[in-house]
Amino acid sequence: MTDPTRPKGPKIIAVANQKGGVGKTTTTINLGAALASEGRRVLIVDLDPQGNASTGLGIEPSERDFTTYDLLLDDVALEDVILDTETEGMGIIPATVDLSSADIELISNEKRSFLLHDALRQPAMDAFGWDYVLIDCPPSLNLLTVNAMIASHSVLIPLQSEFFALEGLSQLMLTVREVRQTANPGLRIEGVVLTMYDARNNLSQQVEQDARDNLGELVLNTKIPRNVRVSEAPSFAQHVLDYDPASKGAEAYRALARELLAKHMKIAA
Repeated sequence: MTDPTRPKGPKIIAVANQKGGVGKTTTTINLGAALASEGRRVLIVDLDPQGNASTGLGIEPSERDFTTYDLLLDDVALEDVILDTETEGMGIIPATVDLSSADIELISNEKRSFLLHDALRQPAMDAFGWDYVLIDCPPSLNLLTVNAMIASHSVLIPLQSEFFALEGLSQLMLTVREVRQTANPGLRIEGVVLTMYDARNNLSQQVEQDARDNLGELVLNTKIPRNVRVSEAPSFAQHVLDYDPASKGAEAYRALARELLAKHMKIAA
């Protein structure tokens, strides 16, 4: 039974798309940084065995003593798995390649689909005061992604502005619907954000039009441009708001954060 005296927890958003290379990790870390710049406390959960979100935020492999693998499978305490980042107000639960075996190991666990849900809703979370938890999902619709969807209030979908962008999106929507029907009735689509957008390119404009025709208001107003500074930032273990605060990429992620905050305030009103 839910404890009515406990404070309201953070808003949990899974950043998911089973296609690789769509800007999922980039969106997770830069949106997180942008929300932090707006005064929100943000926790990034790296649920991708590649650990790119961890690397992109400057967490060296040698620092990852405990990871999301340990949180899910070894019941390690939150204070041991959450690391501070260089960005004030932003923490991360890092990942390593160990997570790649989690799918197999979870099969025998009867609570396998709810492990992340339970970890992120334990009373120990209250002490951290997070406003947002952003989960960087792996590029597949596996048991880890299902864990993320069951743990989350909503799913944010990065959509690359390229040919065949909408292909595969129907499968992701179907997975969201199945999770909603079986395990998390409150799950909703946070929105679809167009990434790697080039306004000079007819293809980008066509993808946007197709997305808006098919998905309507689910497509967010903010578009993330194709921007070399966004691409360069992770190689310096930084998000783009630190690497080049005046770049078009940094401006776009700040705009995305403001759009989501305005949307959430409107819902809460």
